[in-house]
Amino acid sequence: MATVHDTEFDLLIVGGGINGAGIARDAAGRGVKTVLIDQGDFGGATSSASTKLIHGGLRYLEYYEFRLVWESLHEREVILRLAPHLVAPLRFVMPHVKSLRPAWMIRVGLWLYDTMGGRRILPGSEGVRLKGKGFGAGLKPELARGFSYFDARVDDARLVIANLKSAEQHGARLLPRMRLVSAMREHGHWRAMLEDMLTGEPSEITARVLLNAAGPWVRDVIDHSETEVAASARLVKGSHIVVPRVHQGEHAYILQNIDRRVIFIIPFHENWSLIGTTDTIVETMAAAGTISEEETRYLLDAVNRYLAKPLAESDVVWTYSGVRALYDDGKGDPAAITRDYTLVVDDRDGVAQLALFGGKLTTYRKLAETVLDKLSPWLAYRRAPWTDGEALPGGDFDPARLDEEVACLCTGYPQLPRELLKDLFHRHGLAVAAVLGDAPTLDDLGRDFGGGLYQREAEYFIEQEWAMAADDILWRRSKTGLRMSAAQREDFAIWFADSRARQP
Repeated sequence: MATVHDTEFDLLIVGGGINGAGIARDAAGRGVKTVLIDQGDFGGATSSASTKLIHGGLRYLEYYEFRLVWESLHEREVILRLAPHLVAPLRFVMPHVKSLRPAWMIRVGLWLYDTMGGRRILPGSEGVRLKGKGFGAGLKPELARGFSYFDARVDDARLVIANLKSAEQHGARLLPRMRLVSAMREHGHWRAMLEDMLTGEPSEITARVLLNAAGPWVRDVIDHSETEVAASARLVKGSHIVVPRVHQGEHAYILQNIDRRVIFIIPFHENWSLIGTTDTIVETMAAAGTISEEETRYLLDAVNRYLAKPLAESDVVWTYSGVRALYDDGKGDPAAITRDYTLVVDDRDGVAQLALFGGKLTTYRKLAETVLDKLSPWLAYRRAPWTDGEALPGGDFDPARLDEEVACLCTGYPQLPRELLKDLFHRHGLAVAAVLGDAPTLDDLGRDFGGGLYQREAEYFIEQEWAMAADDILWRRSKTGLRMSAAQREDFAIWFADSRARQP
């Protein structure tokens, strides 16, 4: 149960996704007394349902989103440095189909992408031949040529947790499963009424500024906080499917679809491929919980136009859907709605609420700087912007030394399987020692739940990373649920419930 002991803060952030987490980290590090709440798990909604990419957004160039692409490309370089255990370079191959986009258009787009990117870590783009088991692996043989460029992959849910761990280290108070019931302006501050979602227990806090980073629930927070903001959000649902690995090699595919959107096929946890995403307008969150049959068919049809061995619905082993609250700019085509962020401030009697619409996973850190700059009339800072120079927890090593760091970990724990240690390092980075402690053998890690999850790490997730439900661990703190059988997942859920029941 989350208990609010201190009730007076400078900044109350509603929403524990990547944007709220990034803002909490930046604000706390500048000396702002910060509290962050989320009605569910941290990163439990949109921020763990992305395509798992840190990228500039190549297709946004077609919509003239040059500022967004430029900022995203520069942030891509920063995040590669800050969290090299969670973010890694990834080559993308785009097979060329003449009827969809001419080669000259793609070359110009990639030249712009390279030029705007300020690349220091990633190689540039190039034309490639699609042959056999190389860049054409898994594709139809008539696809002979294509283009290659680099972006990066990320563990999105763990990026949220890393930012929150840093925010906590800098003094932020973090409260998952805590819902904002109402907020009102009173005597120069906000008085916010909260409800613990697990116990129903009410509590109350005050804050000088209310930061609405609630994502798909941004409008709900506005409506419950005596705020007059005319801006509205378009709820755009994006769904993904996971299938057994469709091609060998470490490159991903970016495929042009007949509706001029693009679909990604991304290597995912060794044995699978991640395919996404859709873009579907939804009216309410109730309509957005799971992938629809139409979305599944859309993704399969899109990739089957390219794959030598077509996929069927029976190949799908996992699906997930997320909803982005994009700023309503009046465009009817979901793919054309801006992914850039929009900040709207409502200031009355010197008490401000800032509502955040849109935003990309890639730009979360820069967004946080922009938000704090916008809030400077109401908040006092003891420090200048700082988050581009301090690694996230576990990431304080040279990205070029990742393999050496994993090898060093294996040397330190010679009786543990290398694949297990590699997975643990990619989840925790240098902080993996806090998880393993003095456990020299598998027996010392406690119960083996399957899928590479052991009791010691599960207890770490509960004690140090705010895990309050079995799914928090199986699908967000880790993806070990993907490797488990249904029976193993059920057994883990029983153990988790028993473990939570024993806690004071």
